[in-house]
Amino acid sequence: MNHPATPAAVAAAETSLVSKVLVLDSDPAQHALTKAFCEANDLVAVKVAAGNAMSVLRTNVDLGAILLWEHTRGPGGGIAMAREIHQVRPDLPIFLRRDTEPTLDGLPEADRRHFRAAYTMRHLEVLREAVASSLFNRVYPGALVRGITEVSKTAIEVQFKDVLVEHDAPCLVKDRIIFGELFSMIPLESNWCRGYMMLQTEEQELMDFVRCETFGTAHNEVSSFREINSLLGEATNMVWGAFKNRFISDEPDHSRSLTQVPIIVNHRHRYISFGSDDPLLCVKYRLHDRRDPEVHPITVYQWFAFNLSWSPDKFKENIPSVDSMFASGELELF
Repeated sequence: MNHPATPAAVAAAETSLVSKVLVLDSDPAQHALTKAFCEANDLVAVKVAAGNAMSVLRTNVDLGAILLWEHTRGPGGGIAMAREIHQVRPDLPIFLRRDTEPTLDGLPEADRRHFRAAYTMRHLEVLREAVASSLFNRVYPGALVRGITEVSKTAIEVQFKDVLVEHDAPCLVKDRIIFGELFSMIPLESNWCRGYMMLQTEEQELMDFVRCETFGTAHNEVSSFREINSLLGEATNMVWGAFKNRFISDEPDHSRSLTQVPIIVNHRHRYISFGSDDPLLCVKYRLHDRRDPEVHPITVYQWFAFNLSWSPDKFKENIPSVDSMFASGELELF
């Protein structure tokens, strides 16, 4: 007999974090087991042919890790492939599947540094522990994860008129590849976190979207890049304001460290570093024009880097009490 899910179970399912992993394993006999492992460990498996792997890695911006078989592309091919991957995406942890023992023994020292851990299909507990320590080593309160998408969706819909905003499940990413040419960044400061929030999108896509949204046609004079910058900046400020109202209290934290770390941006390689190896919290949004379904939706990535301070035990959601709602007049006795 099937029983309906409890509200708590539904909320937990909606706010559980996942991480996307690229599977580079040309052995079809292991695919079902790999898929089952990923599903059981909050991983979204993305499979790609070895010949297309590098092009995918140069464009995909929300990966958490790579599962790589040592014999992909033939004997020794997986090891050589790891060298290529490390050149393009050194931030992504690579877990090497071996046929015999779950160790990196027998590999040259120069190659060992490319891998976070080795595992076999008979020793999946090794992979489970390595994934947990690499990707799920931080606790994110469910109310925070759920609330981020709610306040962001509302703020974006206010900023961009007549849009329908959809979003993927929040996920954890390890890469630092910036999406598109345009991004905004704002500091997050509270008694439980310090870091940054980013919104990233493609400049021309945003220009075309705003042009269609404003005039209903793609043949009008395009807005300047400065106007587009201002538009994204206003959206970022609105999200930050909603985030602050919902999640940040006025309680001082005198023990808080004011340490800063350099933020490095390499425009040529579309790369950003926040000075921390911790995964970033990522949400992917798609903005659809309600009036014209033929307009191509715009993609916006949102990153949260809590790289300067993180104390989730101090986190609390600013939910108004009944007494305060009576005092403000929002509620009254009938």
